[in-house]
Amino acid sequence: MRRLLLIRHARTDADRRAAFPLDEPLDERGLDAVAWSDCRLGRGEALCSPARRARQTAEALGLEPQAVAELDECDFGRWAGRTLAEISRECPQDVRAWMTDPNAAPHGGESLSRFLDRVGSWLDAQRRLDGRAIAVTHGGVIKAAVVRALGAPPAAFWRIDVTPLAVTELHSRPEGWTLSRANATVGVHLTPSGGTA
Repeated sequence: MRRLLLIRHARTDADRRAAFPLDEPLDERGLDAVAWSDCRLGRGEALCSPARRARQTAEALGLEPQAVAELDECDFGRWAGRTLAEISRECPQDVRAWMTDPNAAPHGGESLSRFLDRVGSWLDAQRRLDGRAIAVTHGGVIKAAVVRALGAPPAAFWRIDVTPLAVTELHSRPEGWTLSRANATVGVHLTPSGGTA
């Protein structure tokens, strides 16, 4: 059985501005939050997105992760670094298309469908493995993993919250994945067996 702990990276300047991310570092408050978190993750294979903010979070949590390309955030193309409010003012039809049509990619990056497929393929590969993995990644990746694990429609992606430093836990079973915990604060003590302490 494979057990996955998916942790969203700590805050960045883009998070605070409600902007589509670049490959930015954690901001000072994000670094403080991860330093003050009372996180005991236990043992497991350590994975993370190749993005700087995910690597910084993983290292601050005491992990020595392997970077995994499939754990990177959605490619937002030319929207990267810009705020949603700014883009909505300039191109409201593009934002509407992006949020209502899973195949739309008005930013020139990944559509929601392609993003869900990428994360879903990674989950399929993980299901064939045993043991415990701790993956530090992005809110979008975690939302996509939950959508795929539950067999939910793409529109469900927009109805899932993932806060910085929150833990979402999935475990595999013969028929698919079970969602054990969603958006739990990282201060939850996780024992090596995956239960709460």
